[in-house]
This record gives sequence, C-alpha cells and structure tokens, in this order.
Amino acid sequence: MGSNVTTQQAKSVGPWSLTTRRVVLSALFGAMTFALGMPPAIIGFIRLPNASGGATILHIPVIIGSVVGGPIVGMLSGFIFGISSIMNDTTGLFGNPIISVLPRILIGLTSWLAYQGLKKVGASTLIAAATAGVVGTLTNTILVVGLLVAFQLLPIAQVAILIPQAVIEVIIAAALLPIIATAVESVRSRNARGD
Repeated sequence: MGSNVTTQQAKSVGPWSLTTRRVVLSALFGAMTFALGMPPAIIGFIRLPNASGGATILHIPVIIGSVVGGPIVGMLSGFIFGISSIMNDTTGLFGNPIISVLPRILIGLTSWLAYQGLKKVGASTLIAAATAGVVGTLTNTILVVGLLVAFQLLPIAQVAILIPQAVIEVIIAAALLPIIATAVESVRSRNARGD
C-alpha cells in the first residue's frame, strides 16, 4: 500500500514542480556533465578523424535528465553544463553566459518537449527517446554555433566544418537515449509492480 501512495503522489506532482528528488537528479546529471568535461583528459570529447577533431557527449546527461526527470531536471542539469563550459573554457569562446549557459538550459526544455509530445501521441519509448536525443543535440549545436557566429567569435565560413561533427553527435545521442530510457522505464515499471 505504501508504494501505491508514493506512486500516486509522484503522479500528482506536475512536471514544473521543484521536488527534492528533482534537485538530486539535477545535481547527479549536472555532475556527470561536469566530470565528462574536466580537463586535462576531457572524457566527454570523443576524438574522431573529422575536420573539427571529434564529437562531444557532454550534452547527453542533460538530455537523459530531461527524459528521466522532466524539464526542471533537464534545465538545471543544462545550467550546470553551461557553468562548466565557462569554467573549463580554454578557447575564449565560452566566457559569455548567453553562449555557454542559455543553449544548455534549453537542451533540457526542448528534449523534454520532444519526448513528452511523442509519448502523448502514443510513440514508443524508443522513438520518443531517440527523438529527444536528436532534438537536444541539435538545440545545443544550432544555438551554440549560431550565437558564436552572432557574437562574431566564429566566422560563418567555418560553420560547414562543424557539420560532420554535428551529424556524429546526433547519431550518438539517437543511439544512446533509447537504451537508457528503456532501462529506466523497465526499472520504474518493476518498482510500480512492487517486484
């Protein structure tokens, strides 16, 4: 009976409510992003033979946070991601919070909107999570690159060089998110049944 009450209470909490659980999840996913981006061996940057030298997975915990915990978790995790971008910036490109923080907060919002929107129309967890991964990754790439161009920190001619990196990042996110979201759904359904 106790687990049914807890499940009912969890369902009655709206997606925009700030709960202790969501604060903890935000800190957890934010810490993952922070750890992935720590120099000198930035684990969240995968070296690849492309024009930009690699692909990032630093945004993946933010997307996972939004899918698992809702928009508040995704946006708070994104805020931590943005702050870590400022702290770990060695290029001089990410000192402006509009470039480094705002797009990362919006990753959490757009990922959640994509995931929830598809789930509401009956899409499977796999499709909804893959789409959330794509949307969150594109939010990060388009906004960060767009703002770098707008603030004249990146010449528009160099944007084409980043396209292969963006494609690789989209593929990684679309592959990882369904696996993680399916695992989380499985655990949640087992807990709801009391197994």
